Amino acid sequence: MGSYQTVEKGDWLAERLKNRLSSARPSPFSTPSCAASMASWFWLALALTATTLVAADRPNIVLLYADDMGYGDVGIQNPDSKIRTPNLDQLAHDGARFTDAHSSSGMCSPSRYAMLTGRFHWRKFHDIVNSFGPPSFDAAELTLPEMLQQQGYRTACIGKWHLGWNWDAIKRQGATPDPNTGYASGDFDWNRPISGGPCDHGFDYYFGDDVPNFPPFTWFENDRVLTAPTVPLTTPPKTAEGDWEARPGPMAAGWDFSAVMPRLTERAVKWIGQQRGQSQPFFLYFPFTSPHAPIVPAPEFAGKSNAGGYGDYVEQTDATVGKVLAALAANGFAENTLVIFSSDNGPEHYAYPRIRNFQHRSSGPLRGVKRDLWEGGHRVPFIVRWPGVVPKGEVSSALISQVDLMATIATITGFKLPATAAEDSHDLVSVWKSREPSPRHTIVHNTLANGYAVRHDQWLLVDAKTGGVTKVPAWFDPAHNYAPHDQPGELYDLSRDLAQRHNLYAQHPEKVTELRALLDQVRQRGQLRNTDRASAPDQANQ
Repeated sequence: MGSYQTVEKGDWLAERLKNRLSSARPSPFSTPSCAASMASWFWLALALTATTLVAADRPNIVLLYADDMGYGDVGIQNPDSKIRTPNLDQLAHDGARFTDAHSSSGMCSPSRYAMLTGRFHWRKFHDIVNSFGPPSFDAAELTLPEMLQQQGYRTACIGKWHLGWNWDAIKRQGATPDPNTGYASGDFDWNRPISGGPCDHGFDYYFGDDVPNFPPFTWFENDRVLTAPTVPLTTPPKTAEGDWEARPGPMAAGWDFSAVMPRLTERAVKWIGQQRGQSQPFFLYFPFTSPHAPIVPAPEFAGKSNAGGYGDYVEQTDATVGKVLAALAANGFAENTLVIFSSDNGPEHYAYPRIRNFQHRSSGPLRGVKRDLWEGGHRVPFIVRWPGVVPKGEVSSALISQVDLMATIATITGFKLPATAAEDSHDLVSVWKSREPSPRHTIVHNTLANGYAVRHDQWLLVDAKTGGVTKVPAWFDPAHNYAPHDQPGELYDLSRDLAQRHNLYAQHPEKVTELRALLDQVRQRGQLRNTDRASAPDQANQ
């Protein structure tokens, strides 16, 4: 793991300003920085007098985050897959694959918020950030990229943000959306900066389209749009699979949905190359827009899979992973870079007809899809590669959550988490490095405000009439041996019944009572990782 020395208490701000300032210095080879406006001799003098972070063997960190990609869409996890994922399969061979890993929610924005704060989303909100929605983060919340900035990392987010912006900062007075066509282009001053986005929550650089199926349909760089969206949304007549699912609103002229992932991939590869020769370690958060709807694989991937347009889009997603890994190798970063791959939730409801049409199960052996409290809604692919630290070819059944990344990366980089931050996050370093048991025994699953489930060891209680949130086609249950029940909830022993076919709610009332009490306890009192964390004073680097 190497040895770590953290920034002395009180000095992290100066160190962070120095790092931001260095990334803001103009260069013909550099990318514009969020922090360019911070440059001043006063801050430079302050930064240069700060205690410098010295951390031997700090890895670079690359977090690849697929969108609506199911547990069974990674070939190595699904022997019957009709989709080829050679790059993800190789990543798993070169690292560790976790088969009991979970997103916080069965939907997008909440899972992203939870992963980037180490805090279950349901402690704050349940729904996604809608079109022109406000930021999910409060200014006082410590985020993963902010933590890494404090430890001397250069940070970038390239891809889908979907965690809100302060749109009121550029909205014209009196502007309101039309119920059919949404906001008009003229409702906003596109020449002004937009606060509340990635650059205000720990990222030195941002490039992306915010949300692939929400307006405004244009490119963002840092806190501004690059091209004003001057025309209303129009879409071609058909996607490769499913519906467009594009919400109305302003669009940049000539916007091409199928060009989004290729451009994001190019930008990520370019940014990695720009880190060559830099003294700072880097953190790249690359949240993909694929294979989320609209399902629009680039032309070179059309027809390549045996699972329709979605399969083609997953193969394109895998190719993006390959290009990022190749860029790390080409620039000499492969051996000292921690690479993490996961997905924000399970596959969209198109997974049901995909079973009939192509005999491909995007959820693999799991029941359910995106939004569901059943396993298919939130048990997701999770692969970790860290050469020399994480053993190659490991397959672990340890119970883990994406919220655990915050505490794990804090340990790796030598950061002392304050007691008020990342309260649901467990340190998984020993789990990643060896076969040690997970420190996590409990996860609370949630998508909508009126439905919760609690997992404890092998037991899962759905504290609702059903674990289904997304509508299940009438043909599916009888075709796959799922029978209706008349119980007020559902109880499963996942060690014996991963597919969740046998509801044990009536047979084990004592287990139902026990798990319901545990659910209430975690929801009401929190889930601090350990007793010293619960009682210790705030010892953050502040």
